[in-house]
Amino acid sequence: MQREKLGSRLGFILLSAGCAIGIGNVWKFPYMVGQYGGGAFVLIYVLFLAILGVPVLTMEFAMGRAGQKSPVMIYRQLEKKGSKWHLHGYVALIGNYLLLMFYTSVAGWLMQYFVKTAGGAFAGRDTAGIRQIYEEMLTKPGTMLIYVAVSVLIALLVCSAGLEQGLERITKWMMTALLGIMVVLAVNSVFMEGSAAGLKFYLLPDFDRMAEVGLGNIIVGAMNQAFFTLSIGMGSMAIFGSYIGKERTLLGEAVNVAALDTFVAFASGLIIFPACLAYGVQVDSGKSLIFITLPNIFNHIPLGRVWGSLFFVFMSFAALTTVLGVFENLVSCTMDLFGWGRKKACVLNGIALSVLSVPCVLGFNLWSGFEPLGQGSNVMDLEDFLVSNLLLPLGSLVFVLFCTTRYGWGWDNFVREANEGKGLCVAKWMRGYMTFVLPVILFVIFLVGILG
Repeated sequence: MQREKLGSRLGFILLSAGCAIGIGNVWKFPYMVGQYGGGAFVLIYVLFLAILGVPVLTMEFAMGRAGQKSPVMIYRQLEKKGSKWHLHGYVALIGNYLLLMFYTSVAGWLMQYFVKTAGGAFAGRDTAGIRQIYEEMLTKPGTMLIYVAVSVLIALLVCSAGLEQGLERITKWMMTALLGIMVVLAVNSVFMEGSAAGLKFYLLPDFDRMAEVGLGNIIVGAMNQAFFTLSIGMGSMAIFGSYIGKERTLLGEAVNVAALDTFVAFASGLIIFPACLAYGVQVDSGKSLIFITLPNIFNHIPLGRVWGSLFFVFMSFAALTTVLGVFENLVSCTMDLFGWGRKKACVLNGIALSVLSVPCVLGFNLWSGFEPLGQGSNVMDLEDFLVSNLLLPLGSLVFVLFCTTRYGWGWDNFVREANEGKGLCVAKWMRGYMTFVLPVILFVIFLVGILG
């Protein structure tokens, strides 16, 4: 069977960026910028994105394009006979299931919040009232499961329509809308009365704040965020490499995807900080920022229900583009493993994912007594820990070793594939860094994630 191909370079970039762009861009990056020294942190983050995220992303793209298979089968196409690298393909497949087992819940929350915001559920509520709505949402497994099913059904329908006519076409539309809405929201926040304090806090380097936090903590924070923001390590990006031609070099494409991902993260701060500081609201990180702090802000500003509805549409698109990208990965893997057609693979993965998503939903209510990572933790925390702290860093380490050592695919093969076409090339001087330094950084990230 001939491998499906994407219809355009823009589709490839938007698909890859859409898979990478997620809720972490919005509820973690702006907060880290604000707490770790403003503009100075952004520079450190961009540095680590360039020396850490982009090289691994290039390797995933190269393996996908050379192997012309899904992540679960790529190694079998590229590894030396008798080697065991292909075992990581199965681990990557498990990781993609694990990710969607909790990400479908998050996508469901965001869609619920759009409905609630548009319907006026938050109107006139103070912070305590908004928190109560959020907590009540988590106590209703039936409603949560309906929204999880909606997110899975969207992925099933889009991916079953085909790569170019389904996934690429819908993701292009979603990403264009996402970027447009972000610009509108950012402009509104920047020109809001009292926004200057928020912009100063967000953008200007604050060396006193950096000294207070500690340079070591800032470097580790920037390194972790630069690594995790691109969703590298589980083959989520390799799949898109297998869908493109040889016209463009892959380092240049990795830079484009990283730049788009960073733009969304940076623009999120332009939306959040001016509004929060204009109304004297404390900026939190994590779920409380999105589901409690921001609805409170939208209650204060003129046309707040409109801006709030737009914000949660944007957030829903950010989550759904990730769900679509990872679901495509699962579909492609099962098509390669079992020889299924696309529609059959979509339906069976949709059913499996609907069932596998249940524990995450129940972890907030009926199974709330199960605290796998200590007091206050839940099923989602466990699934997120396994993906973010184990499978992504260790998977990236495997990709790097496979592409740079003679025991795997090897440096020459990797560079030949990555540099084919027009654009930015992997240079000879990069070999020492990618072979010896990059694996050490990835191992440090893994240790920090486990021990920290």
